[in-house]
Amino acid sequence: MRISDLQAKDVVNVGDGKRLGSIGDLEIDTDSGLIRAIIIPSQNRFFGMVGGGQDWVIGWNQIIKIGSDVILVDLRSNRETGYYLPPHTGKSGTGGY
Repeated sequence: MRISDLQAKDVVNVGDGKRLGSIGDLEIDTDSGLIRAIIIPSQNRFFGMVGGGQDWVIGWNQIIKIGSDVILVDLRSNRETGYYLPPHTGKSGTGGY
């Protein structure tokens, strides 16, 4: 599977059925080469640059299923939760690692 294949899929939270958006970026562990988290940009941004809002950073372990057109994630409180990455901080998330 290619990154572009992942970016074409909608990401949906199974806890409430809410569509979070599409993958804008990945957090990769440079030592192991494994994907640590997916990053979903705020829907309030214009071309990914201008606008407010916060990005979702969702740990790879929170992905339940990657289907043909959707990625199901579990952000319910009884599991490790994804978190928001404030815009324009220059900080990278850790996906709970």
